[in-house]
Amino acid sequence: MLDLKDKWVVVTGAGRGIGRLSALKLIESGANLILVSRDKSHTEDIEMLAVKEGLKAVSIGCDLGVKEEVEALIEELLTYDIDVVLNNAGIQVTYRSGVWDTPWEDYEKSFRVNTIAPMMICYALLPKMKEKGFGRIVNTTSGIDRDPYQGPYSASKAALDKVTKDLEVTLSGEDILIFLADPGWCRTDLGGPNAPNSPESAVNGCIAGAFASKGVNGMIIHAQDYADMSLEEAVKAIENS
Repeated sequence: MLDLKDKWVVVTGAGRGIGRLSALKLIESGANLILVSRDKSHTEDIEMLAVKEGLKAVSIGCDLGVKEEVEALIEELLTYDIDVVLNNAGIQVTYRSGVWDTPWEDYEKSFRVNTIAPMMICYALLPKMKEKGFGRIVNTTSGIDRDPYQGPYSASKAALDKVTKDLEVTLSGEDILIFLADPGWCRTDLGGPNAPNSPESAVNGCIAGAFASKGVNGMIIHAQDYADMSLEEAVKAIENS
């Protein structure tokens, strides 16, 4: 299991839900944090907590659905020596009970946030990781299947799966791992109040890839499989997969 003390970790979607819980968990590991949310005020309390613990932390506001804001975010990220990226942010535009009425905009918004933004972050930061020979990336996906009422969301996550796995062929000889994490259906703002799983149940599985000393690039980590494990146990299971 890797020691992330003093390493720089980016967490998108850090203002709420699993992203927020992940950031709080990372403080316990001694990592320095770059906290990305739609409005930086959403993470300033986490930032203050990290600084109180003697860590470095910064909050950045960014709407991941806006190209210019993503470009500005990336420009700022490139000023840091980033070791780990948790691309947690995502949107579910709506649940369309009238499947045939699904509009163009649902797909466009979903792909901007759920696919394009995280991949632009990957493309920007991986060259620097390759230069120093180390990096960990965890892109949050979804296990939704055969649910046409959420077509734009599931399609954007399927696309993220594909482009993440394809990156494997660019990684050879460096200590760089890239994973996908499926939190399961959790009671977050995105998942809604009727979901069977608490967001806390997904945290260890969602961040375990960041701590893995070895693993299979492109592997989907199903977080609920590790819900009853400690972080250390989850990491060990992933390393031995």
